[in-house]
Amino acid sequence: MSEVGAMDDTTTITETTAPIADRDEQPLVFLHGINRQFRQGDSTLDILKGAELAVWPSQSVALVAPSGAGKSTLLHIAGLLEHPDAGEVYIDGAATSNLTDIARTRIRRTEIGFVYQAHHLLPEFSALENVMMPQMIRGLSRREAHARGAELLSYLGLKDRLTHRPAELSGGEQQRVAIARAVANAPRILLADEPTGNLDVRTAEHVFGTLGQLVRASGLAAIIATHNLDIAAQMDRRVTIRDGSVVELP
Repeated sequence: MSEVGAMDDTTTITETTAPIADRDEQPLVFLHGINRQFRQGDSTLDILKGAELAVWPSQSVALVAPSGAGKSTLLHIAGLLEHPDAGEVYIDGAATSNLTDIARTRIRRTEIGFVYQAHHLLPEFSALENVMMPQMIRGLSRREAHARGAELLSYLGLKDRLTHRPAELSGGEQQRVAIARAVANAPRILLADEPTGNLDVRTAEHVFGTLGQLVRASGLAAIIATHNLDIAAQMDRRVTIRDGSVVELP
């Protein structure tokens, strides 16, 4: 990940004093002392206050919190879509606050995959073409993108739906295509914001099951915001946002 490593003032995780865990390896994503405020009329709304969160490879973290608690804000900061007011986001041990917008964009494109509640698939293209597109934008040949896209979709149980357009797929199938697209460029971090919010319980459980398998098989560090406590219980860790801080749940 040369864009991060090329910083002159790169700070590694081990140089901070934040307690992240007693582990030999460093986390893939580490949010340290994150503050985020929003103006609301004449008052200031504190969304995040000194928030800390570390996620390691092959680990899935469920982010469970009520609407308005700051789940999306936390994900946007972790995904370098939004700057915190204070604190630092480390990707693979390197600080990102001083990166240029171009460097941040490169990291998002190569190191981070995003899945949203609305799948945002391109309706005029097939499932396979939707997964091929980000790979071809990155520079892979059509043949390489086709092979990896077909492999991913097959892994997610969509082998017989490759040529179907989004309108011909069920809601769960569309979301699995969105997951395949998010990991098509082999990111190391996966961020999902209520990815099954529009699905029925049974379909949501199936989508999360395949997502969990993918996280473990690919070594991803995943943060997944969800309101579904049953689904959250299936993940490696559960956290919430309380008074602006990230708190581990049992």
